[in-house]
Amino acid sequence: MSLGADERVFQVLLVEDSPSDAELTRKAFSRLRLPSVLHHVHDGVECMAYLERPSATQPRPDLILLDLNMPRMDGRAVLREIKKSPDLVSIPVVVLTTSADGTDVVEAYRSHSNAYIVKPVDLNQFFDVIADLERFWFRVATLAD
Repeated sequence: MSLGADERVFQVLLVEDSPSDAELTRKAFSRLRLPSVLHHVHDGVECMAYLERPSATQPRPDLILLDLNMPRMDGRAVLREIKKSPDLVSIPVVVLTTSADGTDVVEAYRSHSNAYIVKPVDLNQFFDVIADLERFWFRVATLAD
């Protein structure tokens, strides 16, 4: 697909330790019409390293999809680090997790998550959620450069 002069390729960083959930998210993004690249890291330590050293192969993301329950550094700690950093705070962070626990939801919003989504179990519903994310964040919302 060739891009027009006014189109951009959106960069998404998926922070997800589950290989099957990461692959499912990759498939969902591949179905979208808007040009985007999904970058994947396996935990919070890798996420922070990625964000602290942007490069041509690791561009600054336009959106971060963040799982909560991961080894080494969990999503809660990652969210706090991102939102306290003057260089990273403007990147929208959407918590995308299996946890429907009310405490996790409240803590995520208190830590300035831009949205909290419980991963649907149904495959078609999951694809719909990713399409809705893409539509809102890349077509409706205005993102910081």
